[in-house]
Amino acid sequence: MLSLAFTFPAGRYHATPWDRHVNEGAVAWPPEPWRLLRALISTWHHKVKHAGRHQEPTLLALIESLAQELPQYTLPAASHSHTRHYMPQWKAGDTSLVFDAFTAVARDEPLYMTWPQLDLPSNQAALLDDLLAVIGYLGRAESWVDAARVSDRRNPNCIPGDQSLDPSTGELRGEVVTLYASLPSTEYQKLRNRFLTDKRATKKLGSTLPDNLLDALSVDTAELRKQGWSQPPAARKVYYLRPVDALRPKRVAQKDTPPGFITARYLLVGKPLPRVEDSVRIGELLRQAVMSQAKHELGEDAIPSVLSGHDLSEGNRHQHAFYLPWDANDDGRIDRLLLHVPAGMGPKERRIVEKLHRIWGRDGGEWRLVLESIGDASVGGPLLARAAEWQSVTPYLHPWHVKKGFSIEDQIRRECRERGLPQPIALERLEHVRVGRQLRHPIHFRRFRNKRDLIQPDHHGSFWRLTFTDPFQGPLALGFACHFGLGLFVPATDA
Repeated sequence: MLSLAFTFPAGRYHATPWDRHVNEGAVAWPPEPWRLLRALISTWHHKVKHAGRHQEPTLLALIESLAQELPQYTLPAASHSHTRHYMPQWKAGDTSLVFDAFTAVARDEPLYMTWPQLDLPSNQAALLDDLLAVIGYLGRAESWVDAARVSDRRNPNCIPGDQSLDPSTGELRGEVVTLYASLPSTEYQKLRNRFLTDKRATKKLGSTLPDNLLDALSVDTAELRKQGWSQPPAARKVYYLRPVDALRPKRVAQKDTPPGFITARYLLVGKPLPRVEDSVRIGELLRQAVMSQAKHELGEDAIPSVLSGHDLSEGNRHQHAFYLPWDANDDGRIDRLLLHVPAGMGPKERRIVEKLHRIWGRDGGEWRLVLESIGDASVGGPLLARAAEWQSVTPYLHPWHVKKGFSIEDQIRRECRERGLPQPIALERLEHVRVGRQLRHPIHFRRFRNKRDLIQPDHHGSFWRLTFTDPFQGPLALGFACHFGLGLFVPATDA
């Protein structure tokens, strides 16, 4: 048995099927066997051949071995997504709209390809290990990949076949998808002999039908299209049974979720995604959407105080809802939203949370929401982690006027004390924070709420690194508009 594991550090897999236009938004998923062999060949020429450890006949033998059997797949959770942008044309001022479709996957969840009956000789296995160690991408160049040979066998959920229904029970076994795989070497030779019947055919097609399978898989796609091939001659169409929900966003299942769950995590979907600098605006839009849904479900006079923040008891101490935007992949764009209620939410609030599907603004901006998970603090990611050292994500705006003997540092200590948090033993003011690849100052952030007549002592904001006596669980959000994404901290790192 041969089993390979692939992870995608960028969280994306780009690969347009051979017979589809890029603007159709189609993605070849799972990665096609034919595409993997071409990636290995490319890696050989660019990164392995010149080291002199392996000879080209070994590569040919490896490719022929992998082409003999169709692999099985163990697919991770994934979803079909895309970006769209305007591509400049040769004529000045002209653009064309281009859709860039991809499969979105978790960065740390492997995809496995397994050849159950294949046992490679030691020289081929050594070459494969060297190729996988330096392979840069699979599919298009944006599809960064880490790959390795693994010894354990995984239960496949995507296997060769074209019968979507179980003939014995009539139950649905999956959806049928078409992939390209390499022809076995003997079948390729038969196809080559069938086409190259005379000198005229050899002159026309010989460059696209080389002597061996290795060279045939190396032929440039543009050359194949130039010669009119409707599919790569060294490839064959094969059918696979893939889970029907293989490319649908999934919510993490919560077993026996207690009635008092405190956190809901949403995936934010739309183009363009909002910037981290607009966190307070998105936090307000999330609350606006929750209030609208609550009014629809329960009536205007029955909206829960833990969601609205109104009519709270004296001892609430920020136990009502936090509406927190979150950049989960550090690209500078908000892609997750957290609705966190420290006091807990009951069945009424849960019904509102589960029916929330979009947020929108008066300026026409609109994004879809996909509820990924609900439960305790463990579903909240870094914002709800435990730590003793925390660092600003968005500007802290001190909630009281600065006076002699009541500095910004004093206000931070007072807030922590009133919330029952450990006392900070070190407060370091930071000049900037990193947002995506850019360094941002407080002035780059939106620092005002849309609600009028609010008392706001601080219009400028500041960034801080806080060290506490003991670790505690987040979220840590302090200061003005802290329930809407300002004054937000995450566990500090030295990166």
